[in-house]
Amino acid sequence: MKENGIGSQKIIRRKRDGELEYLPDDLTIEEPLEIHVGRQVLATTMRTPGHDEELAAGFLVSEAVVQEITKISANSENTVVVDLAAGLQLKLNSLQRFGTISSSCGICGKTSIEAIRQNFPAIQSRGLRIDIQTLLSLPKLLRKQQGDFARTGGIHAAGIFDLDGRPQIVREDIGRHNAVDKAVGRAFLDRLLPLDRHLLLVSGRASFEIVQKALAAGIPIVASVSAPSTLAVNFARESNQTLIGFLRPPSFNIYSHIERVILEL
Repeated sequence: MKENGIGSQKIIRRKRDGELEYLPDDLTIEEPLEIHVGRQVLATTMRTPGHDEELAAGFLVSEAVVQEITKISANSENTVVVDLAAGLQLKLNSLQRFGTISSSCGICGKTSIEAIRQNFPAIQSRGLRIDIQTLLSLPKLLRKQQGDFARTGGIHAAGIFDLDGRPQIVREDIGRHNAVDKAVGRAFLDRLLPLDRHLLLVSGRASFEIVQKALAAGIPIVASVSAPSTLAVNFARESNQTLIGFLRPPSFNIYSHIERVILEL
């Protein structure tokens, strides 16, 4: 049985007392999604079904492939078709690294990273700040909106918050990058970019791709409940982004641009 992004399967479970039981278990669905731009197949990504239009839009925007979309539609065949404005061309140099994309893939190579720096300038805003109590409240607020995680234990979340700690957009997906693309895609379709007075919180690690996608959306503060990578830290420092890791109240680590966090209680 399948319900949105969750599927139910019968399993054998061994309980703590050694007894075996046969019962249904909720699992996160993982299926391929083809992203078409016009008649061209741009990429295939493994994702959790749901919010597919947002995923495609966020992917295209965060990878600097397009900046304007006239129409986007999904069908039951795991396909999203994106139509561009008349005369608008794809950035073909961006297509070189696309193909079949897993839920955990990212970009590789110095050339690709340099291209991202050219496409997305460093964050300009310097005066905005978030206080420590608001920051510490965010993981609990994110978990409250992780309905699929509560049922499956196997899905990631990305939440966009304002600086007062109010959740604006929360999305879940089996892939961390897909969850971010869905959230950014929703903001793009609602014409909310750049999100230059917002924070992105992810439920897993803060990889380079997470920080890069936040930069594409103009997000100045990125936080994660787990560890960042060295490349993510270096990229955040160069892009004038505040990067926070291991956000597990009451503790956290700040890796770059500490000036945006009000540390005094």
